[in-house]
Amino acid sequence: MKKTFLAMAFMLLLIVPSTILYASAQTSQSYTLTGAGSTFIFPLMDTWRVQYNNLHSNIKLNYQSIGSGAGIKLLTQKTVDFAASDAPLQPSEQAAAPGTVTIPESIGGITISYNLPGIDKGMKLTGPVIAQIFMGNITMWNDPAIANLNPGMNLPAQKILIAHRADGSGTTYAFTDYLSKVSPQWKTAVGQGKVVPWPVGTGAQGNAGVAGIVKSTPYACGYVELAYAYQNNMTYAFVQNADGSAFVEPTIASVAADAAAAATSLPAPDGDWSKVSIVNQPGSNSYPISTLTYIFVYKDMSQISGETQDKSQEVKNFLTWIIHDGQQYASPLLYVPLPSAMATADDQAISEIQFGGSAVPEFGPIAALVLAIAIVSIIAVSAKTGLRITPKL
Repeated sequence: MKKTFLAMAFMLLLIVPSTILYASAQTSQSYTLTGAGSTFIFPLMDTWRVQYNNLHSNIKLNYQSIGSGAGIKLLTQKTVDFAASDAPLQPSEQAAAPGTVTIPESIGGITISYNLPGIDKGMKLTGPVIAQIFMGNITMWNDPAIANLNPGMNLPAQKILIAHRADGSGTTYAFTDYLSKVSPQWKTAVGQGKVVPWPVGTGAQGNAGVAGIVKSTPYACGYVELAYAYQNNMTYAFVQNADGSAFVEPTIASVAADAAAAATSLPAPDGDWSKVSIVNQPGSNSYPISTLTYIFVYKDMSQISGETQDKSQEVKNFLTWIIHDGQQYASPLLYVPLPSAMATADDQAISEIQFGGSAVPEFGPIAALVLAIAIVSIIAVSAKTGLRITPKL
């Protein structure tokens, strides 16, 4: 009898892992996952698209890099599987798209990029001076406010040509969040948002549009995500940290230092994220203009047009991959890999995604281990006590 029980236990232990593999396996059916929004995240998202398709040739990603505001609008209309944004959902947006979960998936820096012939990267700027430049109060490159921060730099007597975003932008949201924190005048006169009433400058679509203007226009200045600045070989400023103790270059390390304090104090996945900000954090090596980038997904994905239960599982598989294995592609593109605390919170958010009110089928390793222990325990007790367990067929 004991041999029979042990044989049953061994067989069940073999079956449980195979069940796990089956439940988490990719389907062989082909699907195209759809996302839209942030241009800030596009260099990394496009890399994820290619690498994930290399692993799972039947899964394709169609990501529209159209700006955070436009991506959130498509999510509200329930026409995309997910939206990406560099700004958290505001209460009005959450009310328009009830039942969404927030998944931080990357961290990046925003540079103050400029095009000054003969001048390399490293111009020093403070937050208040940056605010005055983008308000149009400092109009010349050789203004004393800039010159005093950069003694010995041959600044030209040329007008500063401002480039800014024309579309609803999470990058704008994070940048104006920073300006509102360092300049009371900016906070009162312009404020923070994905769209703001720019006092001066020329508008462009997306990070690529602003980068294009700055790169091609002598004496231009604009705010550009770090990966775009790097890929386009642009020059950019070193910005004074929140402590006022140093001028910090935007790098992976300095952006990570700015983000570190936020990792342990984030809201619940379906909570209010509207006040989350990582700009201007303390620390001698903290680059002060940084932001999280988010993915928004409906808890109940059956609301999405054309969605199926199998496809929603593939969305979950993709999201799980990007916050774990996909993070290896962040650093080469000058994004900061997610801290472990954020990845853990993201796992919780993804676990809440359902289809039609029922959880998307998933059998995790912890559940399998608990089941295996329970089975072995029951069999051991049965063998010791002589209790007979006869399954009803």
